[in-house]
Amino acid sequence: MGAVPDPRDQDAAGSADPEAAAGSAVRPGDGDGRTEQAEELAPQSGTPQPEELDGPLPEKVRHRVIAVAGEAFAGLTMAELPAALRQFARFTPSRRVRFGGSAMAAALENDTGFRLRVAARLRADQPELATALENDVVPAAADPVDVAMAAYVLRPPGWTKLVSAAGEEAHRLQAERAGEERERELVRLREELAQVRTAARRDTDRMRAELEAARKEGESAHRRLRSAQSDVRRGEAALRKLRAEFDVARAEAATARAAADSEARRLRARLGEAETALEAGRKAAREGRSIEDMRLRLLLDTVLEAAQGLRRELALPPVQLRPAETVEAVVPGGMTPGDVAQRALAEDDPALLDQLLALPQAHVVVDGYNVTKSGYPTMPLEKQRTRLLGGLAVLAAQSGAEMTCVFDGAELAAPVLLTPPRGVRVLFSKPGRTADDLIRQLVRAEPPGRPVMVVSADREVADGVARFGARPIAPALLLRRLART
Repeated sequence: MGAVPDPRDQDAAGSADPEAAAGSAVRPGDGDGRTEQAEELAPQSGTPQPEELDGPLPEKVRHRVIAVAGEAFAGLTMAELPAALRQFARFTPSRRVRFGGSAMAAALENDTGFRLRVAARLRADQPELATALENDVVPAAADPVDVAMAAYVLRPPGWTKLVSAAGEEAHRLQAERAGEERERELVRLREELAQVRTAARRDTDRMRAELEAARKEGESAHRRLRSAQSDVRRGEAALRKLRAEFDVARAEAATARAAADSEARRLRARLGEAETALEAGRKAAREGRSIEDMRLRLLLDTVLEAAQGLRRELALPPVQLRPAETVEAVVPGGMTPGDVAQRALAEDDPALLDQLLALPQAHVVVDGYNVTKSGYPTMPLEKQRTRLLGGLAVLAAQSGAEMTCVFDGAELAAPVLLTPPRGVRVLFSKPGRTADDLIRQLVRAEPPGRPVMVVSADREVADGVARFGARPIAPALLLRRLART
């Protein structure tokens, strides 16, 4: 039996593509069977108005219809699917039903072509059920939900009655299952009630036994309480006796304490007398020693005054001749200012630095980059440091002076990996500080009086260290001295 005509089916049949209107577009590899099924389901003109449900689909029938529509996706191309359902084409059937169920139900209701394609797939999967419904025969053993689903998709004459009957049958089966469930629940509750009653009887018997045991335990406790009360009365009598004895002992102790205090006062008095006698003896000893000191001082003053009187009386002149002057030798001539000027060293003479380094405990502080940029500015910074530190190491070994070389580390992104040579201390200023600040700190840290030399061409640094007692030295003098090493 053919499907009930629908005005929307007629619109689909009147489209330019007959196969699309029939809902079975032919794809490579498909047989003629799908085309014939689509033609059988195509709407015919001159038919009465389509049947409509009085209400919504029963929930179980709706779920079954959506599941069949989701399974039909596997046999359809993207062009055969409605535009609203193409986004679910690559989903698995379960995810398609979960996320696109409402869209598929609306497409089955509103898109006749899509419903006809689903009907063709249903007729191919369940031919016996589809043939029976089209012949107006309802299989006796068929599930009412499956019958209602097939009737809704295939739309044979009277399909609305089949859907309504399936809904009523589903409600009836649900009511029967609910009644059976209530019966099972009632049986379970009765069994639980019987178990509760049995447990209550057991608990009652147990509580009676426990009550009897508690009563006996209470009687035993009362007996023990009476015995304990007797013991308490005896203990109170013993306590009163002990208190009386304690009072007697306390009185005796008070008497003994008074006697001990009296003896202690007597001993303290004797100790005071002994300390007074000891202080008197010490004072007498000090007075005796003072008298002896006074006598010795008087004797010494007498001797000194006698010696001075004798020198005045004899009128002795001061000694002009010394024993060393009696020895014959050649006396050198005196040095004139001209000779001193000829022996003075120039400021850039390396010998001047040697004389300064020969001072005891000398300390030389070198402004590293200030010296290297004056002596060899074209070399990279790393080679400048290496050359300067090598020369300072040799100079330290020759002179024995303490050497400290300071480099500006304010612009360094990371610490410089450098192994200081033997005898030279290498320091970098902290970020945010300059080498000049570090040099001033080193000079201020030295004790006053120690010979400290600062090698720097910076006039502000030279003036600053000079105020703290250090001697500024020009880098040219150091470079000349290093050139000799």
